Parts: sequence; structure tokens; C-alpha cells
Amino acid sequence: MLSRTAENLYWLARYVERAEYIARTIDATLRVTALPAAYIGKTNEWESALLTAGVSTSFYEVYPEASEQNVVEYLAFSPANPSSIKNCIEAARLNSRSVRTALTSEMWDTINSAWLELQEVWGKGTSSREELARFLRFVQETSLRFDGSAYRTMLRNDAYWFSRLGLHLERADNTARILDVKYHVLLPEEEHVGGPLDYYQWTSILRSVSALTAYHWVYRETLKPWLIADLLILNDTLPRSLMSCYSNLVRNLDQIGVAYGRQGAAQRHARGVRNRLEHSHMDDIFQHGVHEFIQEFIADNSRLGEIITRQYLI
Repeated sequence: MLSRTAENLYWLARYVERAEYIARTIDATLRVTALPAAYIGKTNEWESALLTAGVSTSFYEVYPEASEQNVVEYLAFSPANPSSIKNCIEAARLNSRSVRTALTSEMWDTINSAWLELQEVWGKGTSSREELARFLRFVQETSLRFDGSAYRTMLRNDAYWFSRLGLHLERADNTARILDVKYHVLLPEEEHVGGPLDYYQWTSILRSVSALTAYHWVYRETLKPWLIADLLILNDTLPRSLMSCYSNLVRNLDQIGVAYGRQGAAQRHARGVRNRLEHSHMDDIFQHGVHEFIQEFIADNSRLGEIITRQYLI
């Protein structure tokens, strides 16, 4: 496969996954801000949404304050934000056009129809919370349709594996950033773990990764920070956990290595991260600092993306 084709497939999957992640972040924030003030306290949930999306610095270059209207506009529709939902869907469609012959008809139809609906229905943004909720459902359903069509219709060859690399690398970064904001930024110092604010913030975090029901199935307990961290970091059965993402990254990189007849730095680095996760325990992670652990993971995950680019996409 040409490196340009591999790059387009890799970034196509990343952009679709990123659009869904931003939609989930906005949806979770809306749920928390809809609660009475007694539950959400003095926190600015919209500022935490910017931190979770990793665009806080660029946001304040455009807007003076993190209000609901400003943050929704920036995260969902702003052309000034490269990671806005609108820009992600447009970039995904551009990449899909470049590799049209490598996609199945179902995958192309999903991206193209989403792009057309974005222009025709959502071109001027949303004017109410009800419209915003419909838009967020549209984005999440687009991602689910694209992921499902890829899984059910693509040949298991290098095109599929490069697409999966992009998806799982992006998903790992997103889950790590959600956890990092929660542990390091979101909870005010005067709030106690287990209080009403803490409970609803954790609920919103689990909802943002579709893991609230999974948590109760696995642990059968009330929400506890260390168990939530264990689920999102170390539990291989949760599709969005860091461990699950790296199990899939290693598997797909190994298949690419076999197909191309050689292993490389990407395979070694991915195995190293997975092995650290496999040998980690929540007691040790908490003792050394969750923030420090996640920051190291985010750096390692970003480094893997750079290595994959140098090894395969240039």
C-alpha cells in the first residue's frame, strides 16, 4: 500500500473518532450543567470541557470567557478550531475521497451523507439545547455507523489495520485526557471525594465513554474513584480503556508487521506501553500519582503516533 493511502485511512479513522469524542464531551457537560447549583457547586464545567478536549489555550485566543454558547460554538462548529466537530467531519470526508477505492460503499456512504447533512441541516449551527442534542446524536450515530460498516465490510488487510490504528490511538488519547482532567483539574480542592459534586462528575465521565452501565456490571458497587480509574485504565474488557486500546494497537501493528515482512520501532513501542499497563496495579498508580501516570501515558501515546508516521506514513 502507498504510504499516502495508509495515511489517509489512518487519519480518516482518527477524525471520525475525534468528532464522536467531542460530541460525547459536550453531551456529558450539558448533563452536569443541567443539575441544580447545589450539586454542581462553583465549578465551570464548560472550562473543564475545553481542558478535556485539549483546546483551552486556543479557545481563549478567540473568546473572552468559557460560557456555554462560546464553548459549544468552538467545539462543535468553529472553523478556527481544527478539532471542532465540523472540521473533523470535513477532514474525514476529504480523506475518504482520497482513498475512495480503498473504502467499501457502506463506509463512503456514511461519511459522505454525514458531510451533506452537516452542510444542509447544521450549516448555521444550533439555536437551542434541543437542536444541539439532536446534532450530538447525529455525530455519535455517524461514528457508530462508520465504525460498524468498517468492522463488518472491510477485508482484513493493511487498509483495515491502518484504519484501526488511527481509531485506537485516538481513543486511547481521549480516554486518558478525560481521566486526567477529572483527577487533576475538575474537582475543586474544597470538595470531598464521594460528595454530590464528585458523584455527578464521575457519572458524567462514565457517560462520556459509554461506561456507566459497564461499571455497575463489573463492580456492582456505588461509584468509587479508584474503581472507575481501574475500569478506564486497566480493564481489557472495556473497549475504551487504555488497556483495550493498546491490546488492539499491538495486534494490528503485529499484523502489519507480518504482512510487510518486518517489525519495527512502532511494534516495540506499543508492546512496551501495553506491558507497562499489564504490570500496573491501581494501588501503585494512586501511590505515585494518577496525574503523573496519565501524563506519561499521553506522552507515550503521542510518541507512538510519531513513530507510526515515520515508519509507515512518510
